[in-house]
Amino acid sequence: MSAAPLVGYSSSGSEDEAEAGARVRPGAEGRSRGQSPLPGQRLPVPDSVLHMFPSTEEGPVDDSAKHGGRVRTFPHERGNWATHVYIPYEAREEFLDLLDALLCHAQTYVPRLVRMEAFHLSLSQSVVLRHHWILPFVQALKDRVASFHRTFVGLEVTSGHAHFLDLVAEVDRVMEEFDLSTFYQDPSFHISLAWCVGDARLQMEGPCLQELQGIVDEFEDSEMLLRAYAEQIRCKSGNKFFSMPLK
Repeated sequence: MSAAPLVGYSSSGSEDEAEAGARVRPGAEGRSRGQSPLPGQRLPVPDSVLHMFPSTEEGPVDDSAKHGGRVRTFPHERGNWATHVYIPYEAREEFLDLLDALLCHAQTYVPRLVRMEAFHLSLSQSVVLRHHWILPFVQALKDRVASFHRTFVGLEVTSGHAHFLDLVAEVDRVMEEFDLSTFYQDPSFHISLAWCVGDARLQMEGPCLQELQGIVDEFEDSEMLLRAYAEQIRCKSGNKFFSMPLK
């Protein structure tokens, strides 16, 4: 049985349309079924086949609705990898209990607040690396921080600030080697606990922060609870993670 020419037609289910599609290819009226097309003439391709191969030139579309309303600080481009250097904080159950108490109270002022899924202390801004820069960048970081020792961190670092400034200075030197943005001037080292879309500083300042501080102060063993060893520096680039142990 010989194959009929490929044609594009509506999938309405009409017998007449289907029969006509099997008999005649658009633009080929007057030639018999099965006859070869004229030289240089292209056969139309069905929509069902075209949709199997989406255009490779179209990049991914950012949908902020899938990320709680958050948007990228820079647009996605193929071959660009969002990169961030930080110290991870492993939350214990007691810490999460304290966080739940803080968030419950804070939401009376800003209901749209959402708890962070993971906790860290940033040592860099989010920057963009080309894929072939990732391994040299990580190696440069390892070389720079190899001599640093671990230290304690809390919700906001109140001791060891100079030590973290030294760490940031080394990370900044690597950023400069790759012509990337360095960290903020006079940074406040902290661990973010919650976030929301929009600027809610006015609602949070004043009584809210004072009441939250009171919850922390009254929480059992909060002083020890909010201490943690910074045992490693981590670099996240796209979906890749690299760890650099601290002595």
